[in-house]
Amino acid sequence: MEKFIEQLKKIKKGVDFEHETSLIDGGFLKSFDVIQIIGMIDREYGISVPPSQIIPDNFNSAKAMWDMMDRLEN
Repeated sequence: MEKFIEQLKKIKKGVDFEHETSLIDGGFLKSFDVIQIIGMIDREYGISVPPSQIIPDNFNSAKAMWDMMDRLEN
């Protein structure tokens, strides 16, 4: 997950991805950021994120994103 957090930091600088739990609800990530993250997940991890999974709960923290990736991969 450390590599994943580093990749998130490249997409959105200045965000505390290690500790923040309201990335969407707190306005830290905007829709374009989420689109970039989804692209990175597909490109780097080979995991396609379906539209049904693009909800705030899955993107409010790095852990939530990681857990979503784990569910989609298995």
